[in-house]
Amino acid sequence: MGKQQASTGSWIGAVVVVLAIVAGGIYLARKAMHPGAPEPTTPAASASARTAPASTPIQHPIEQAQAGLATASTAALPALDDSDAGVASALAALAGGSDLSSLLVSQQLITRIVTTIDALPRHDGLGTFTLPAHVPKGAFAVDEVDGGTVIGAGNSARYAPYMQVVDATDPQALVAWYVHAYPLFQQAYRQLGYPKGYFNDRLIVVIDDLLAAPEPAQPPAVVRSKTFYVHADPALESLSTGQKLLLRVGSANEARIKAKLRAIRAGLIGQHLPATPAAVDGKHP
Repeated sequence: MGKQQASTGSWIGAVVVVLAIVAGGIYLARKAMHPGAPEPTTPAASASARTAPASTPIQHPIEQAQAGLATASTAALPALDDSDAGVASALAALAGGSDLSSLLVSQQLITRIVTTIDALPRHDGLGTFTLPAHVPKGAFAVDEVDGGTVIGAGNSARYAPYMQVVDATDPQALVAWYVHAYPLFQQAYRQLGYPKGYFNDRLIVVIDDLLAAPEPAQPPAVVRSKTFYVHADPALESLSTGQKLLLRVGSANEARIKAKLRAIRAGLIGQHLPATPAAVDGKHP
């Protein structure tokens, strides 16, 4: 496998895997909350995107991203509609001994990534039609503790195949390829319903929203409401789609995901964030 192919696979692999962890768990939660709800079958612009406001000044121009020691390719990019084969090939090569290819959705990968990223800070969840990877196996688990119900420790194991790839990802290669491939992401973002929007600004907003997710010292309590579970703490239940899922992956996985996101963010804007905030006792800070 060539150096650029490895860099491409590293970056896309990181984004696909992290989003699969986040978005896949969201979908499972959504289906538990709303069994039988119909799902669209292809990526489409959200209602929020279709009513996007006028353009605002660019906050994080892609030119400021720092690739570090990694060198971005100067090779010509494929057309967005023709990019799936190259992305899928790079991911298959990246997988190595793991079966990453079985986790991926093979069509409209960049569009699915962009659509999923855009939706994470909202509060209306996601469906499988937007996901760049298949959802984790198994059902949402709960444990009974001191007469109450909490998010089950067994949920963390469902994300093990995804976390293996997250841990192996090189953030420098990630940023280097993203800078090179940015026109494809920008095109997909505009087609989503933001003709004057800037995807890199949205990506930073999404990363910051995920990093702001609380880190409870104990598994959060949940209560059953008709046919689904909700957070017992209204502050946690009011969190964004992405933040609520981070609570479901388990504290150790949440910390590993955030560490990777901090490194990615640092490369994108050329500066580092402070260390993670102290854990809180099941409450939103």
